[in-house]
Amino acid sequence: MQKILIVEDDHELNQGISYALKKEGYAVRSAYSMKETQDIFYTINPDLVLLDVNLPDGDGFSLCKWIKHRAAVLFLTARDLEEDVLQGYELGAEDYVTKPFSMKILSKRIAVILQRSEKPNHRIFDDGFLFIDFDQAKASVNGSEQSFTPTEFRLLYELTSHTNQLLTYDILLERLWDSGNQFVDKHALAVNVNRLRKKIEDEAHKYIFNVYGMGYQWLD
Repeated sequence: MQKILIVEDDHELNQGISYALKKEGYAVRSAYSMKETQDIFYTINPDLVLLDVNLPDGDGFSLCKWIKHRAAVLFLTARDLEEDVLQGYELGAEDYVTKPFSMKILSKRIAVILQRSEKPNHRIFDDGFLFIDFDQAKASVNGSEQSFTPTEFRLLYELTSHTNQLLTYDILLERLWDSGNQFVDKHALAVNVNRLRKKIEDEAHKYIFNVYGMGYQWLD
């Protein structure tokens, strides 16, 4: 079942779109702000994000920069100026729909995007000791179920997606937290890495390595 995340702060409109899309067989979740979107993103790993530009804690253009490498984006917004539409496409959105809109046409555009960007298989990490199903937000360590915070899931996703590659502090800070309106320092990153190590590593299984002064690396 394909998953759609609706990021729209108008609760009535958000729920109306959600109801229509659920009737069409999609798995749908709703978010009403940038922060809520980032907090729940890796618990659902959506295939498509319907994204408003005007959000209570920032603008959707900034959020699109964070989402675009992780899911397809369709802007759904009242911002109908030509420069806004062009900016949406330049940021990597698959489509840009202005309000008011036809639900039938929106549904068709969604179907086209999902067909075009359909994932061949979902994302799993499994080495016999550590198992992570990113689509289902489930994980186990040595057969025992383990829970992670949304930030820890994001960190795991970034590291395991770039095995044996150095991810600098700045890259990780941008991908994990930067949404254009907040700043998090290296200390917060180090705290999350250390907490994650305690959950997934033992003497025989070491995954995350610190390249001093530069960043972190996930080694297979």
